[in-house]
Amino acid sequence: MSYDFLQQYWWFLVSLLGALLVFMMFVQGANSVLFSLGGNDSERQMIINSTGKKWELTFTTLVTFGGAFFASFPLFYSTSFGGAYWLWMIILFTFVLQAVSYEFQGKLGNLLGARTFQWFLVINGTVGPLLLGVAVATFFNGANFIVEKGNILDGPNPIISGWANASHGLDALLNGWNLIFGFAVFFLARVLGVLYIMNNVDNYGIRARAVVRLVGNLVPFLVFFLVALAHILIQDGYAVDPADGTIYIEPYKYFDNFIEMWPLAAMLLVGVVLFLFGAVKPIFKQSYLRGIWPAGIGAVLVVLSLLLCAGLNDTVYYPSTADLNSSLTIANSCSSEFTLSVMSVVSLIIPFVLAYIAYVWRKMDKKS
Repeated sequence: MSYDFLQQYWWFLVSLLGALLVFMMFVQGANSVLFSLGGNDSERQMIINSTGKKWELTFTTLVTFGGAFFASFPLFYSTSFGGAYWLWMIILFTFVLQAVSYEFQGKLGNLLGARTFQWFLVINGTVGPLLLGVAVATFFNGANFIVEKGNILDGPNPIISGWANASHGLDALLNGWNLIFGFAVFFLARVLGVLYIMNNVDNYGIRARAVVRLVGNLVPFLVFFLVALAHILIQDGYAVDPADGTIYIEPYKYFDNFIEMWPLAAMLLVGVVLFLFGAVKPIFKQSYLRGIWPAGIGAVLVVLSLLLCAGLNDTVYYPSTADLNSSLTIANSCSSEFTLSVMSVVSLIIPFVLAYIAYVWRKMDKKS
């Protein structure tokens, strides 16, 4: 296996984990509509019991996604997670609120009351997907950082990358296109969450309200998603010359990527069709309760195609708006060939891990 192949292989794995993470955010999406789906305390508890069986899988996927990025593309990890730490810390803090809520809301002697911890779930379900979408949008719209690899020789604690301002990632919220992408992910999580509850909670009142909530979240999702996708396709992108590593702006870069890598375009189209089938059919046929599966698979395919488009075909996957030459590509930010080779052997256990997750999923659903 060549070094180029290993780099692309690990970009595929990281992108796949990112796509799976977006699908698993149905937990957050379901929690964000907790009070509108649950008409009383009993119904809300049914929803919490359902999402409570799956939240650890979502959190594990998030941690695995971050760990895979750290191992395979450490310069991105140090630049984004280390530089834009306020953005990532808020995301992680909301996941801590989620864990605390599931653990303590039913405990005896709970001084805050169950309702407070339920609002913690709503906060996580709202802020988590939104900010995660904003963070992913910077793959296309850029972020404000500077990389100086020469600093590695400076002193005992060299700092290679740093944020170009004091916001440390919060400036991403000032970019309207980032917010549009973030709201697309937010409403996607809500749609998947409603579909999951329809499939997993056997309650007439909840399912009746779920159809209304499905329409109310599907429409804004389609608006935000189509606007974000159109902007990605027509905007100027960031490319790298593989011969000398020169980074430059290329008109319609992402559109050209989909044309030149047509399987990604096909994956995107199939994903959209599957998602629409899974999300629209329950609206017209309320007895159809398995929409989470085609919609979820479709969401994974769409997100995977976008992330692959952002990094492959000599594309800059993390552009710097402060210094164009500081932008990150899969070639200039990856681990050594030896490290990637060793990790590639370890990655062969991923299918077994996925099989274990599927097994645990089924066991959790069978448990009353």
